[in-house]
Amino acid sequence: MTALGIQVRDLSLHYGTRTLFRQLNIDIPAGQWVSLLGASGCGKTSLLRIIAGLAVPSTGHVCASDGGVLQGRLAWMGQRDLLYPWLSVQDNVALAARLRGEKVDSAWVTHLLEQVGLASSARLLPAALSGGMRQRVALARTLYERQPIVLMDEPFSALDTLTRTRLQTLAAELLADRTVLLITHDPMEACRLSHRLLVLSAEQGIDDTHAVLGSPPRAPDDPYLLQSQAALLQQLMRAHG
Repeated sequence: MTALGIQVRDLSLHYGTRTLFRQLNIDIPAGQWVSLLGASGCGKTSLLRIIAGLAVPSTGHVCASDGGVLQGRLAWMGQRDLLYPWLSVQDNVALAARLRGEKVDSAWVTHLLEQVGLASSARLLPAALSGGMRQRVALARTLYERQPIVLMDEPFSALDTLTRTRLQTLAAELLADRTVLLITHDPMEACRLSHRLLVLSAEQGIDDTHAVLGSPPRAPDDPYLLQSQAALLQQLMRAHG
């Protein structure tokens, strides 16, 4: 799988007289995990939807680092797992292939369920799963697509602290070779998982001055992680008054 980055150029989004963001220029390097933070309503999800091709900007454009389009080369993982309740775990993992009318790669499904620790749950329905297990199914479904770019919109925010920490670690390990753009409100999560941090605000646009040393996932008690979390929280407070 060829690594691909994301390039955002002169991107603006207006809703009537309201401007969510203006003239954004962002480079997300191939193979890096980048977290996007900012106050609610600042346009994070709108930006992610534009990158995914699900929304149209007022000005500017988005492309892959090779100059090509992103569509067909990215996968999406959202806050809600969106599992079909009448399908088994294994059928939910291969849902996109089923919807496209493609033959399901059963061996790949089995391998992914083993990776996320759900091999013994392959034939269960979603109602039999905990919230953490459901998000592991969603992660396996995302990986099934074998795409070099993964967009994530707060996929761990509804989980308890321990489950969230475990899922963060699992996702970081399984997505280590991908380009990941994660929306999160959690400074600890951002600093655990990211190579770079982006802070979005209507007044200042994108602030990308905060980089995190080392490789994710970082231990929750890592002194540098705690220092980075404090610096990021101060940055967020400055960006949003």
